[in-house]
Amino acid sequence: MEDELEPSLRPRTQIQGRILLLTICAAGIGGTFQFGYNLSIINAPTSKSLLVNNIFVVLAAILFGFSRKAGSFEMIMLGRLLVGVSAGVSMNIQPMYLGESAPKELRGAVAMSSAIFTALGIVMGQVVGLRELLGDPQAWPLLLASCLVPGVLQLASLPLVPESPRYLLIDCGDTEACLAALRRLRGSGNLARELEELEEERAACQGCRARRPWELFQHRALRRQVTSLVVLGSAMELCGNDLMYAYASSVFQKAGVPEAKVQYATIGTGSCELLMAIVSCVAVERMGRRVLLIGGYSLMACWGSIFTVALCLQVAGVDEGWRVQARLTSTSPLPRPWQSLFPWTLYLAVACIFASILSFGIGPAGVTGILATELFDQMARPAACMVCGALMWIMLFLVSLGFPFIMEALSHFLYVPFLGVCVCGAIYTGLFLPETKGKTLQEISEELHRLNFPRRAQGPTWRSPEVIQSTEL
Repeated sequence: MEDELEPSLRPRTQIQGRILLLTICAAGIGGTFQFGYNLSIINAPTSKSLLVNNIFVVLAAILFGFSRKAGSFEMIMLGRLLVGVSAGVSMNIQPMYLGESAPKELRGAVAMSSAIFTALGIVMGQVVGLRELLGDPQAWPLLLASCLVPGVLQLASLPLVPESPRYLLIDCGDTEACLAALRRLRGSGNLARELEELEEERAACQGCRARRPWELFQHRALRRQVTSLVVLGSAMELCGNDLMYAYASSVFQKAGVPEAKVQYATIGTGSCELLMAIVSCVAVERMGRRVLLIGGYSLMACWGSIFTVALCLQVAGVDEGWRVQARLTSTSPLPRPWQSLFPWTLYLAVACIFASILSFGIGPAGVTGILATELFDQMARPAACMVCGALMWIMLFLVSLGFPFIMEALSHFLYVPFLGVCVCGAIYTGLFLPETKGKTLQEISEELHRLNFPRRAQGPTWRSPEVIQSTEL
C-alpha cells in the first residue's frame, strides 16, 4: 500500500502546490468574492455546485446590461435577486469545499481564504464604483453587470481543479478517485495516513443518512455544535461591523473630508478588512481559532466603547456651543452651530471606525465561516452550512432594516447594543467553543461527542439503514 501511495511524483511538488492555490482561487473568485463585490458596488457543497451556481450570475448580468435599454427597473430588481441567490449558495458551498479539500495543517488557513475573497470583493466593488470609473448614474447597468467577469473566470478555472477527496470517498465510495484527487492536491508526499483518517471517518458515517436542517436542532449529539453555530453566526452579523461601514461616510464628512473625496476614504475601510483577513489567514494555524475570535470581539468592544464616548463628547460639545452663543447674543435661541467645542472627537471616531473594522477582520470575519465545516461531521455538514448561511442573511436583513430606527431611538448611544453582542461573543467563545487547530475532522467530532455526553465512555452504536447522501441538493 505504501508503494502504491508513493509514486515517482517528487519533481512535481511545486506543481501540486499550485493546484491547491488554483483550487482556492477558483472557488473564491466566483464565490465569496461575488458576495463582497455585489455588496459594495451598490453602495459606492461541491465544485459541481459552484459551477452551476454561476448560471444565476450570467442571467443577472444579462438583466443588468439590458435594463436601461429596456427602461425596466424590474430587471435590476430581478438581477439583484439572482445575484443574492448566487451569493447565498457560494457562501455555503465554498468554505465547505475548501475545508474538505485542505490538509488538516492548512484547513483553517485555506477555509479562511473565503474571508479574503469577501474583503477583496468589497474593495474591488468600492474601486469600480468610483465616479471616475463606473459610479456615474449613466454607467450603472455596466457597473451591476460587471459581476459577470468573476463568474466567467470561475467557469474557466474551476473545471481544472479536483473534486473534494472527502466527498469522493465518503459519499461516492470511490477510493481510486479520492486517491487521485489527493495526489493532485497534496503532491508526492505519503498519503497513507490521510487516507486512513478518511477511511475512519467513512466507517463512522457508514449506514447514516444526511441530516436535514431542522434535524440539527433535534439531536442532543449536535447540541453544542448547533448552539455555537447560532450564537457565533448571529454575533458576526450583530457585532456592529456593518454599522461602522454605514456610519463611515457621515463621520468622514463631519471630520472635514470633502464630499467628493469621501468615496476614496471609504475604500480605506474595505482595505483594512482585507489586510486583516490576510493576516488572520496566516495566523489562524499558529494562534488557533479561539484566540482570534476572543481577541477580535474584545477589541471590537473596546473600540466601540471609545467610539460611543467620542459621539457623546461631540454632541455635548455642540450643546455647550449652542448655550454659549445663546448667552452672548440674546435670550432667543439661535440655530445650533455646525462645529463642536471638541472637534478632535470626530478624528477619534474616524480612528475607531478603522480600528473596529481591523478587529473584525482579525477573527469574526473569517473564523465564523469555518465553524460549520469543522464542528459538524460529513452527514451534518451540508445542513449546518445551510443553517449558518440562512442565519447570517436573516441577521443581516434585520440589522439593515432596524438600523435607522436604532439610530433615531438611541442617537449617540446607538452602538451600545452591539457592544453587548461583542462581549457575549467573546465570553461564549472562551467558555464553550473547543479549539480545532491541528485536529482531524474525526477527532473534532469525537471531542464534541464527549462534550455533549460527558457521562458516556463511548459513542452511540445505533446506525440508520439509509443510504449516504450528505451533499444532495
